[in-house]
Amino acid sequence: MTMDNYKYLLDSVRQDIVNENLSIKALIQDIHQCPGPMEELNELNSDGRAKLATLRNHIETLETLAKECINFDERKDLLEEVKNNREQLTSTLGAFRKANVACMLAIEKANKKQLFSEADEESVLRHRLKKDKASLVKMSSNVTEQLLAISRQLADTTQQSSNTLDTLVNSSGNVTSTQQELRDTGSVIAQSGQLLAKYGRREFTDKVVLLFAFAFFLACVLYIVYKRLF
Repeated sequence: MTMDNYKYLLDSVRQDIVNENLSIKALIQDIHQCPGPMEELNELNSDGRAKLATLRNHIETLETLAKECINFDERKDLLEEVKNNREQLTSTLGAFRKANVACMLAIEKANKKQLFSEADEESVLRHRLKKDKASLVKMSSNVTEQLLAISRQLADTTQQSSNTLDTLVNSSGNVTSTQQELRDTGSVIAQSGQLLAKYGRREFTDKVVLLFAFAFFLACVLYIVYKRLF
């Protein structure tokens, strides 16, 4: 993957995370304002769970891109960004759960209010009241079951987020350790370069001295030969 493609994909994933977060926040507001019935709330819940899963996938993609980054400082920043996104996801899950609980309680309260407002009607209406009570009990049971299901799902998601945060902390520690080792290695290489440069200058000096000694020896030989001949 080229650097341009990598940056384009990174920017795209970041934008997807931002868009999905905004979409989920808007959906949470819709849940708060949902007047009922339960079928409408269930549809909003289904849409919300799909959006949360999509957001989680985008964050995992960002984590993969962070691990592929060759620049240690940039990789560390990206892993910190992933950690922040996962913490925000956990917070969003909590808000999603609270909105569901509040909406379910509001719907149940409205149903009870409507149910008891009909309690003063005639005997025909009393029969209907009994029937509505049975329906309300059934609905309350369904609400409880849905709350439990949502609680279990959010607990599993929170545990996954916790495990991922632990992994990111370990990864950050490994990156810091590797970066320190590279700095130490760079220092050793620099010292070795200085020693090699020093030995190179010394070798050059020895060659110059040897050349002068040879020249002096040759001059002496020529001088002796000249004296013997002349």
